[in-house]
Parts: sequence; C-alpha cells; structure tokens
Amino acid sequence: MIAERVVAEARAWIGTPYLHQCATRGAGSDCLGLLRGIWRAVYGEEPEAVPAYTQDWAEPSGEELLWQAARRHLRAKPVADAAPGDVLLFRMREGAVAKHLGLQGRIGAAPSFIHAYTGHGVVESPLSGPWARRIAARFAFPDLDAPGAHPADH
Repeated sequence: MIAERVVAEARAWIGTPYLHQCATRGAGSDCLGLLRGIWRAVYGEEPEAVPAYTQDWAEPSGEELLWQAARRHLRAKPVADAAPGDVLLFRMREGAVAKHLGLQGRIGAAPSFIHAYTGHGVVESPLSGPWARRIAARFAFPDLDAPGAHPADH
C-alpha cells in the first residue's frame, strides 16, 4: 500500500538536519525537501522542477504556491479524513499562506506527523492541538498506477 511506503520512507529521514532548499536524506532537508525525497523514493523522478524559494515562500505576494503544487501532483482530501501517509499543509499564522508541510505518521489517540523543522531537522512530532488547528489542507499521494506517477520499483 502506498501510504505504508510513504510513512516508512518519511521515518527513514528522521534525524536528517534542517537545511533550507535541500532534499538529501541524512545530509539536509527542509519540509519540501522531505516531500521531494519521499516522492523520489516511491515514484522515481520528481514530477516538476522546484524553483529556488525563500524561507518566507509566497508571503509577500499572498499566492498559495505550495497548495497549488500539491493540487497538481497529489489527491486532495477533506481535512478531517486523516490517514497515515497524508501530506498536511499548515498555515503558521491565521490569514498567512500555507508554507509548512508534513506527513501524517499516526492517527488515533496519539496522532503524529513527520516534518523538517527549523532548528530540529526531520522529526516525528505529536499532532497536538496547536498543530492540528494550523492544518489548511490534506492530500494523499497518488496511487502507483495514477497518471503522472512514475513508480520507482513497483
């Protein structure tokens, strides 16, 4: 199942130091880099080139660039429809663009998410109330046979 592969790959990145714009397990990653690395491990080639970006993402323009990219390559889900392996987009402040992401690790009584976080690197954190309230969108990885998905070893 794709979700199990995604979660296992995300957990393999735990301990990778935080490094802006990087996507190399064990060497450095930011939150988007973690997602890119998981995509490469599961599907092979990334679906599009990622342009250089600043740490404030699209805040000055107000454009939902991360959300738009997620819609191009992932399957949108209702925020309340939680499953392991889901991609979570977070708004770090009310009214701001969604600029942080993570992957749902566990659901249930002790939900968690895996993310690359400034000052911490790639970690699995409790999906506590403050984090859960920041979720702006939820997406699932496409099935391995979906158009645009290029299975790495399926």
